[in-house]
Amino acid sequence: MARLTRAQQQERTRASVLVAARQEFAEFGYVEAKIDRIAERAELTRGAVYSNFTGKRALYFAVLVDAAERARDAAEPPAESPDSVGQALGSFARVWLERLPFLGDTPGSGHLQLRSLSGVLGTESARAALAELVRFEALLLALAVEPRSAVRAGFVRPAGLALTLLHGAAGLAENAPGVGDPFDLARAAEHLADIALGDDPEPPHLPYVTPARSTEAPWAPPGNLRDEITGRSVDLGDDGVVVVLGVGRLSAAEDVMRSARPVDEVTIVVVTSDPAEIGRLARLRIVDLVGCLRRVFTPDRLPRARVVFDHAGTVPAALDHSSADDLDLTEIAVRVRDGLITAHATGRGAGHAASRHHSPDPGRSGAV
Repeated sequence: MARLTRAQQQERTRASVLVAARQEFAEFGYVEAKIDRIAERAELTRGAVYSNFTGKRALYFAVLVDAAERARDAAEPPAESPDSVGQALGSFARVWLERLPFLGDTPGSGHLQLRSLSGVLGTESARAALAELVRFEALLLALAVEPRSAVRAGFVRPAGLALTLLHGAAGLAENAPGVGDPFDLARAAEHLADIALGDDPEPPHLPYVTPARSTEAPWAPPGNLRDEITGRSVDLGDDGVVVVLGVGRLSAAEDVMRSARPVDEVTIVVVTSDPAEIGRLARLRIVDLVGCLRRVFTPDRLPRARVVFDHAGTVPAALDHSSADDLDLTEIAVRVRDGLITAHATGRGAGHAASRHHSPDPGRSGAV
């Protein structure tokens, strides 16, 4: 029998730890789970667990990410997408609500099924990251619900309300399984499309954003990147706008989509200085949402923005921004055309600035 390579052995160890951790969290919940018991379940040493995961929180996130990735990869697209915004929100709610635990489920297993974060986010930075992620999720949902004009037509706010409704139901179900009828909740989500929320004006800071700098710099982007929405490989050399956002600035993606031209290929590159925890939290939330979207919308109706995780920081490094200390608050954006960077912007509003940058080609100039 051939001996396993070091990489194969490490992958086998990691898989064993994940299985053991899932059992431990299901039985005892996150707070009462113990690394020593997880190591014993996996028939490994405590050191072997810590060689793969930095701590219990990172391991819990990894278990949830693994479950979310399995659900996303198994998602079957529907024969057709919903016809209206209300139907889309209702269909999304019905799929999302399948995770609600039943009365007989143990608290630990119910929390895993809900992808619960109760008692897990122990730092201010993690809570701030979650707030940004929720706003980003609302944007992605809105882009699927109304692909033509989600941001300008104000569909991000109803999408955010739908997510608030669903996560509120999940929070109640953690402590009172069986409370809240999923069919009533789905119907309520449908009606959110008709709620009058008032005008959705352009954010007041956008007129004061520093314009992007014109350039004709060669662009040699890193490879081996993948779009988390479609699963396809991504070439950042394609014509369009590439926006690098730290997890702490993901809400700025809405400004990018507001300003981008309909023909633009927009790629959001997500970076963080804490891939073990904040990075896994970001991956959990986005992958979980995409898994639901794939079951509600046909492939042509998935959000048109590409979302790439770059926890190694290869993209900002290629753009001469390699400081790990501020990656979570990073905003860098470039407009790419014919293998060249034609516009470059950094700082608050960088994505908006690059999206609005006028191409020297008259046939392509002018913002939406």
